[in-house]
Amino acid sequence: MYMVNVRDHMMIAHSFSGETFGPAQRLHGATYVVDACFKRKALDEENLVVDIGRASEVLHEILGEFNYRNLDEVEAFQGQNTTTEFMARVIFDRLAVAIRDGRLGASARGLSALAVTLHESHVAQAGFEGPL
Repeated sequence: MYMVNVRDHMMIAHSFSGETFGPAQRLHGATYVVDACFKRKALDEENLVVDIGRASEVLHEILGEFNYRNLDEVEAFQGQNTTTEFMARVIFDRLAVAIRDGRLGASARGLSALAVTLHESHVAQAGFEGPL
C-alpha cells in the first residue's frame, strides 16, 4: 500500500459530560496536531498517491472550521462529547466528501483508504481509518 501523509494543526476549546471525564468536564483547551494519511494500492499514471499540495490545502480548510472555536458551541455537536476519537471521525468524513467531490484532484479518485490521527500530546493520540 502506498501512502502520503499531510499534517496541520488546530486549537480548540471544549468540555465533556460524564463522570468518566473527571476534570475535563470543565471547559479546557487542546491543540491537536492532525495527520491525514491517504492510501492506495497502486500509483496513478503520474506516480502519485495524491497531490500533496491539494491534500494540505483541503485539510487546512477543514481544520479552519474548528480552529479557535469552542466545540461546545458548534450546533452540529450539541449533545456530543467531542473527544479526540470523535473529532478524528468528523475530519475523516469531511475529507472523504472532499475526495468524492474532486477537491483533491484526479489522482485522489484511486485512493483506497484514509486514516486521520489527532495527536493531543507527545504521548497520546487517537484516530479513525476506513476505506474510501
